[in-house]
Amino acid sequence: MELSKRLKEITFFIDKCNVIADIGTDHGYVPIYSVKSGLCLKAIASDINKGPVDKARMNVKREGLEKVISCRKGPGLSTLEVNEAEIVIIAGMGGNLIRDIIVEDIAVVKELKSLILQPAQNPEILRRFLYSHSFSILGETVVHDEGKFYEIFKVSYKEKNNIRYQEYMDYELSDNLIKSGSPDIKPYLEFKISSYKRILNYIGEGTETALARRQEVINKISLLTEVLNWG
Repeated sequence: MELSKRLKEITFFIDKCNVIADIGTDHGYVPIYSVKSGLCLKAIASDINKGPVDKARMNVKREGLEKVISCRKGPGLSTLEVNEAEIVIIAGMGGNLIRDIIVEDIAVVKELKSLILQPAQNPEILRRFLYSHSFSILGETVVHDEGKFYEIFKVSYKEKNNIRYQEYMDYELSDNLIKSGSPDIKPYLEFKISSYKRILNYIGEGTETALARRQEVINKISLLTEVLNWG
């Protein structure tokens, strides 16, 4: 079984442990890979929808891993007991939803060694939440896969976080991400600059609101370009 570049990057953040849980597991690829490669002894593959759980269960059975991978149906972290897993992966959903899943079952989150989070959209919303609440950032990176960029966070819950935050562009970037060493950080910055330049073309100058928005986008382009040139 060959993992996509995105999923493989997620597995690089998994520390060896007894049990991982993959929330929103889809086909169960990450739990299967993690057990087979020795990253964990057991795994939980969880999804809110029956279809993905059935697919995961079929793939687990095909690999002969029914005794060590449990497939469960349910929303978010509700399928887990406190201290049942050491590491939780939540990938492939929006930053808003990942934030809400964490908040909904914070008792489970507090006892985890780490969470590996990969928002499919709105990573800045997730970063704002993580950076302003009780989380230590253990790592951040960005990966380009099948024409899209994905940010990945590795975090743990702490009563006091370890963040010295420099507010680059309203939580769109961070020192952790810039210094991650990812080969995709430069093209990611270039992509963001191009995106904002396209947005700028559609903003008029007829109102004070529009002028303020234009200046905001111009400032973001300038800051992104400055960060790009640092490298």
